[in-house]
Amino acid sequence: MLAGSTVASRWLGMQEYIPTWRAMQTMTSHRNGDTADELWLLEHPPVFTQGQAGKPEHVLQRSNIPIVPIDRGGQVTYHGPGQLIGYLLMDLGRRKLGVREMVRRIEQSIIDLLADHGIRAYGKEDAPGVYVDEAKIASLGLRIRDGKCYHGLALNVDMDLSPFNQINPCGYAGLRVIQLADFGIRETPASLAPQLAAKINALLGQEGTASPADYALSAKPAAS
Repeated sequence: MLAGSTVASRWLGMQEYIPTWRAMQTMTSHRNGDTADELWLLEHPPVFTQGQAGKPEHVLQRSNIPIVPIDRGGQVTYHGPGQLIGYLLMDLGRRKLGVREMVRRIEQSIIDLLADHGIRAYGKEDAPGVYVDEAKIASLGLRIRDGKCYHGLALNVDMDLSPFNQINPCGYAGLRVIQLADFGIRETPASLAPQLAAKINALLGQEGTASPADYALSAKPAAS
């Protein structure tokens, strides 16, 4: 087990998107070798976020839901009440975690959580996120800066999925989006938050195997 490996989790409830994003950037810019890694668990009011590689044609319909261009990887996705957001503010270099390994461990934490609720989920090598029967139940996008990461994951729990019809989710036309409530699971983001935190700590507490060359990717955002 990596010394000082616990990722401190914080339940923040409902938070506006832009101030939260700015807070992540600020923490990442000011952290040093002694700064603890944190997991911020929360919900957002309705918002579309467009990753750095985002193409405008993936926004199919405009509405009163704001579209915010941001600095994570990937294309456009939707956040709204009833979705569990997990933002990981971590020093990957200290944990010797490469970008790809970090993505896979985050995915596996969600897969393990869903398995506890009787849902068989999986990741895809060429399309980060978590899927059930080819439908997406969780998205993932990171920003890596000098070996430090922020942004994270979004797990659909019990929400209005209709705004996903206004976009090609994560840039995939016709991608079906689902949530835990579709399986009769009566949980909320708040009730799932400690369960997810435990899964993330179980997987990220182990030191990785990255070499300095793995951080050549640090100038680029990881795709969602």
